[in-house]
Amino acid sequence: MEAIREAIRIERLSKTFSNGRKALDEIDLRVEPGEMVALIGASGSGKSTLLRHIAGFTASDAQPSQIAILGRPIQQNGRIVREVRSIRRDIGFVFQQFNLVNRLSVESNVLIGALARLPLWRRLSGRFPAAERALSMAALNEVGIGDHARERAANLSGGQQQRAALARALVQRARIVLADEPIASLDPESSRRVMEMLRTLNVEHQLTVLVSLHQVDIAMQYCPRTVALRRGKVVYDGPSAALSPALLKKLYGDDARELLEEANAGAIDLADSNANGGDTSAPAQDTESTSTRYAFALNPAHSN
Repeated sequence: MEAIREAIRIERLSKTFSNGRKALDEIDLRVEPGEMVALIGASGSGKSTLLRHIAGFTASDAQPSQIAILGRPIQQNGRIVREVRSIRRDIGFVFQQFNLVNRLSVESNVLIGALARLPLWRRLSGRFPAAERALSMAALNEVGIGDHARERAANLSGGQQQRAALARALVQRARIVLADEPIASLDPESSRRVMEMLRTLNVEHQLTVLVSLHQVDIAMQYCPRTVALRRGKVVYDGPSAALSPALLKKLYGDDARELLEEANAGAIDLADSNANGGDTSAPAQDTESTSTRYAFALNPAHSN
């Protein structure tokens, strides 16, 4: 029997920017299939840079190093491999600012996830097969925004747009989700819904999830494992439950203040939200229920 390959394998990854700043410094990291891992750190610690390297958006320093996705190298020794597009099909990338096309409908944005497996004429004409449209609607219903399928993406609240981005990853049939600060721009209730959806992708669809966060309390609540970065180095890799304020201060020194203040502010905001019946001052509220579950096999491992 073939051994299960690591979902993400990183060896000796470094990145130096043109101004000489070391953004990543000899990173070694393994993420197993089906894990949900938080990536934490203060601003400038290298979280977003690391995620962009894993996705093959950015090349590392030209020195011996490797990033492999499900056993396939996506970059080696500072060069992104020629087959990067095919490898990226297994990666769903969720951006902080949603990365939706505002003028298109929500359904059309989600269907973009299917483009890589369609023939060129369908991609150019935008004519999606009925099976792909059904998959898109199943994914939108799965994340609780199926009623908004025909609306322009620009009309959705921030939390709804982020859930549309998660639906797109499902339609893509990604096996790994990289989420770069997916709740940084959201109110507390929308943040909770997005994190619940990420956990659903992990538990029910068995996707590997690596999510970067500022909020240590959110990492502890949703992610069994946390990897902490400081100035481009991994300073902690272990159980999220062990991330006490004392440990954070030991790992981060004065930088721990930023992480602890984020966590405390989030707890206060969420308490205020609950006290007001879930109402917040955000201009667009994210009130749809995500309780409806659909027995639609979105993971190709379960649909063959």
